[in-house]
Amino acid sequence: MQHFKVAAREDRVSSVLIVDDHPLFSDALESALEGVFTDCRFEKAKSLKEALRVLDSGFLPDLVMFDLKLPDVQGISGFVALRARVPEIPVLVISSLTSRALVHALMDEGASGFVTKDTPVEDLQKVLTQVVRGRKHVPVEFQQSEQYCATETSTDDINHKLAALTPQQKKVIKLICAGKPNKQIAYELQLAEATVKAHITALLRRLGVNNRTQAALMVEQANVRTPGVREEPEAHSFLCH
Repeated sequence: MQHFKVAAREDRVSSVLIVDDHPLFSDALESALEGVFTDCRFEKAKSLKEALRVLDSGFLPDLVMFDLKLPDVQGISGFVALRARVPEIPVLVISSLTSRALVHALMDEGASGFVTKDTPVEDLQKVLTQVVRGRKHVPVEFQQSEQYCATETSTDDINHKLAALTPQQKKVIKLICAGKPNKQIAYELQLAEATVKAHITALLRRLGVNNRTQAALMVEQANVRTPGVREEPEAHSFLCH
């Protein structure tokens, strides 16, 4: 975890706006926030339009929790629009979409931080206490890394390695790039978790990398889509706004 010092803010948070279109997650997030901020008022919105309507009603939150995948926006345009409406309020993006390029684009646009939706509650609470103090949070796996430098490997070589993966390995690497843990990958592909681990071991060997993070960085650097797999909205598509 790395923090970048910015202007200090008061630690006191008395109001939070949660923007997420999944009620169960939104409720769980509220419960996690209650563990950090006592006597706090929460307002929720399931879309960007609804979030702007809440702000128009006079509600001015001390913190905004914002999910990227909303029904009425594409790309990071929703975040940019909300950021413009509340330029002085910290906005912490919490999303299932994971990409170094995406995270860096959000930080460039003024996000106070980024966390994935599978972040443990204890870790989320630690991030929140830092964000409200005026610090920015970028998970270590999305920071600049010297573990793998794609400039040392040509794009053609990377594409050749990716093309050499089996169809099942291509599905696995796609889900790895989406930030899914092994258990979730096993569920989505209807495989045993041990089988998923075996696929990951094999594809890491084929790609010539040591871990999942390096594999994801290789795919991102090559800016390719995994062949043979039906494409769904992914992190790189959110960079267009």
